[in-house]
Amino acid sequence: MSTRHALDAEIFGQDVSFDYSEGWVAYSILVLRVAMGWVLFQGGIVKVLDPSWSASGFLLNAIPEGNPFGGFWAMLANNYIGIIDPLNAWGLTLTGLALMLGVAVRWSAFWGAVMMLFYWLAALTGGIAQGLPVAHGWLIDDHIIYALLLFGLGAWGAGRILGVDAYLERTEFVQNNRWLRYALG
Repeated sequence: MSTRHALDAEIFGQDVSFDYSEGWVAYSILVLRVAMGWVLFQGGIVKVLDPSWSASGFLLNAIPEGNPFGGFWAMLANNYIGIIDPLNAWGLTLTGLALMLGVAVRWSAFWGAVMMLFYWLAALTGGIAQGLPVAHGWLIDDHIIYALLLFGLGAWGAGRILGVDAYLERTEFVQNNRWLRYALG
């Protein structure tokens, strides 16, 4: 595996420079993309395949007491569950599939992160600072970790590593419509 001087940047006012192994970074980004895709796909496809599944039970009964958005979640369950259920089930499924295949990774990672932030907001308990802690941490729980990972996958253009995005970005259509690269990568 080759090593090359890769990063020269200023981060928080400090100059940062380091060498890295291109091959290991590519493998790690690929594995993270596929693993995160699988987590989302699995979470969604079980909902899609279960005709009795609905988010209403969670929204009405599992939101922690004192959640600062409790009324919002109840309103979604009572008035918009016909929109929320397919958005949740198909959003997870298709975002996961897109990540596994490496297609429209930036677009998919963005919307996956948005879903994770909604899940995080639903986990707020109303404790410290009227919202903390969440079920699995004081501030950072699994949903925030997933959102950060999804942000990284989009920022890295992870779909370019053995993904459909690598092919799509070479097509004449994308070359003539450079704005599409904001969704690909």
